[in-house]
Amino acid sequence: MGKRPVIAVICPPDEETDHLHLYEKILGDVADIHFLSGSEPGEREKILAVSEVVIAASCAPWEISTSEMAFLKPEGLLQLLYSGADNIPFGLLPREMKIASNAGVFAEPIAEHVLAMVLCLLKRIVPGYDELRNGIFDRKNLNRTLRGKTCGILGFGGNGRAIARIMRSVGVKVVAMNRSGKTGEPVDEIWDISRIDDLLRLSDLLVLTVPLNRSTRGLIGKRELSLMPPDAVLVNVARGAVIDQGALYSHLVPHPGFCAAIDTWWSEPDAHGQFRLEYHFFELPNFLGSPHVADNVPGTMVLAVTSALENVRGYLEGGKLKGLLDRTDYQ
Repeated sequence: MGKRPVIAVICPPDEETDHLHLYEKILGDVADIHFLSGSEPGEREKILAVSEVVIAASCAPWEISTSEMAFLKPEGLLQLLYSGADNIPFGLLPREMKIASNAGVFAEPIAEHVLAMVLCLLKRIVPGYDELRNGIFDRKNLNRTLRGKTCGILGFGGNGRAIARIMRSVGVKVVAMNRSGKTGEPVDEIWDISRIDDLLRLSDLLVLTVPLNRSTRGLIGKRELSLMPPDAVLVNVARGAVIDQGALYSHLVPHPGFCAAIDTWWSEPDAHGQFRLEYHFFELPNFLGSPHVADNVPGTMVLAVTSALENVRGYLEGGKLKGLLDRTDYQ
């Protein structure tokens, strides 16, 4: 019997402790698992140097130091528990190392959150509630219907497909966009990125689910917003930097019929040390925000850990690796 592969888990203690049983259940019979949180630096480096697989939440600086990255095996695998890859310091990792994200694992709760935010804006729930709190009982303001609208989904991975399903279930036409212009998901139209202007022009609702990389940073700016219908709704559950912050604010102010809902922000505490905005979005009645909680429902981390560990097991057993990232998208 050959030597068992070594797996190093560098996730923060709260994630490790809650799901220790899953690591043992899914991988315990095929690998030796080491949890590195709380270990001394020298011990961490020794384990990383012999690990065929490293499991991280997002490979952010608070999980693994720059010096520790030098010990990673070039032929190894870095498996993420989350889908976003924008925290990964690709240039510091071994060039040959495989990196797999956990894309789409939070798709269902994210899709529900998108629907909730869209309905909240179209139905004027927050402004109406604020008026009632101030003693104003105003039935003259009209809200808007969702059925019959066209929803453009820019980025059609697992999240996009779940959003398409929930939108179609309430009578919304779905036009999706991905790299290939092809999908097995039942949608009304599927286009590639060459038709982004067409997508912007016809989308009553535009949902952003693309990863943040070289080609998507600042993808939605002044020109793109000007192409959208004046009463459109823009929802971002991708990453904040996909939208030009100043351009969005400058578009919302003179276009009160245009609405935006943001769950993922330009500056967040985990990634940037603080929540900060450069513009006064929360003073606008056509803006809605939530603190990056679209995927934060009970049980989601169990699903995420299970999905990631099953991907690792398949990889160790010679199967196809899911979620493999292309470094050229980020470097």
